[in-house]
Amino acid sequence: MTKFDIVIVGGGIVGSASAYYLKKHGFAGSVAIVEKDTSWQSGCTARSCGGLRQQFSTPENIALSKFGVGVVKTLKEEFGPEADVGFREQGYLILATAGGMPILEENHAVQIANGADNVLLRGAELPARFPWLNAEGLAGGCFGLSGEGWVDPYSLAALFRKAALARGVTLIQGEVAAVTRAGNRISEVMLASGETISCGMLVNAAGTGAGRLAEQAGIPLPVGPRKRYVFVFDCPGATEALHKAPLTVEPGGIYFRPEGRNFICGLSPEEHEEPQVFDWEVDHAWFEERIWERLAERVPLFEAIKVIGSWTGHYDYNALDQNAVIGPHPEVKNFLFANGYSGHGLQQGPASGNAIAELVVHGGYRTIDLTRFGYERIVRNAPLFEKNVI
Repeated sequence: MTKFDIVIVGGGIVGSASAYYLKKHGFAGSVAIVEKDTSWQSGCTARSCGGLRQQFSTPENIALSKFGVGVVKTLKEEFGPEADVGFREQGYLILATAGGMPILEENHAVQIANGADNVLLRGAELPARFPWLNAEGLAGGCFGLSGEGWVDPYSLAALFRKAALARGVTLIQGEVAAVTRAGNRISEVMLASGETISCGMLVNAAGTGAGRLAEQAGIPLPVGPRKRYVFVFDCPGATEALHKAPLTVEPGGIYFRPEGRNFICGLSPEEHEEPQVFDWEVDHAWFEERIWERLAERVPLFEAIKVIGSWTGHYDYNALDQNAVIGPHPEVKNFLFANGYSGHGLQQGPASGNAIAELVVHGGYRTIDLTRFGYERIVRNAPLFEKNVI
């Protein structure tokens, strides 16, 4: 039997950052990351859109993302002179109708109070700043002036993972088949291969598999996969200004952003429309029937576009309130959660990993107080809703 002081299940951005910060904070014990897909191609991280934003309604989410932006802006100091994740600091633009303006204004006030750098634009200010935008029916929008944009998610996760391995963390390829719980402690995990790993602490960073891993330990966790489509399209008539557009979110939920010479877009379904088959097939009718017409109405230059690619991603959705669950189980103290980011994991992964490390090494949070994101709210069925879910 192999023994590690800490076993982290999941090697995406959250798991890799947890391992990295454990070592950075001085944890001297042994750490292992267990990951079933070491091609790193199908996890939540690699198939995300790589967004970084501070436009949230919950202070903790703003702080988590600000930490991530800070890492991205100091990559070379943190990981060496060759570190690069292609950060495009073009902002987010969240649009609102008259009916949606009170919430947008309320969120903006929370964001400014928590150090975000954005501005409210009203009426004619929108097309004046973004000439490609049809502002009909819009009352305003919130635009991130700095600290928002997107990165290459694969590269960011790889930086944390390689740095963790360089500091002595062990990577184990395998899938957890069972978790052994002795009273109020996790004692070991067994892999599908039959290998057994003894652990002093288990960190659940299993992404879409987080709910299943918790269940194996006899712990209920309302986190599971959600299937999302991302479409890549070419717009021959796109102007330079449109290629410099922020990630723009239309009031109905459709988003788009530039991607190199092209653009990507998507739309999250309503609860009753959620796909029930979690394969990797793309439903192209979703673009034709739900996205294209509304996208072209908002951006007239998109009337003549051609879909040239697409992909499917699965993300770890917290069915209680779409916010992360972070911290120890209140009774099984050596079981730590870092789950349920509901599409925000890439940008909040670095701060979450740092938080896990602080709990282990220092016994409590030092950088961001994430107490409200603890598992206790799951027990109480007391959701902490995020209003700005994209």
